[in-house]
Amino acid sequence: MAVHVIYRTIVRAIKADKLMEPFSLNDLIKACPYLNKYTCMVFLSKHRQDNPSETSQLFEMDPDGKFKLIRPLQYDL
Repeated sequence: MAVHVIYRTIVRAIKADKLMEPFSLNDLIKACPYLNKYTCMVFLSKHRQDNPSETSQLFEMDPDGKFKLIRPLQYDL
């Protein structure tokens, strides 16, 4: 899945109140069971704020390992 597809799915789940922030990987899989758990784990880590690969920063990660969307939202969502 492309970055936009996974990110768009997460944004839609949050906007529809199916996923509450901050969320864990397990929360995401419960809200969107059709997403691959491993892909989501890599995606969240890869696109967190201050990620080592300097890819797009879409999420903040709190000390408990839970995620929140960085606002303003990206990709015109």
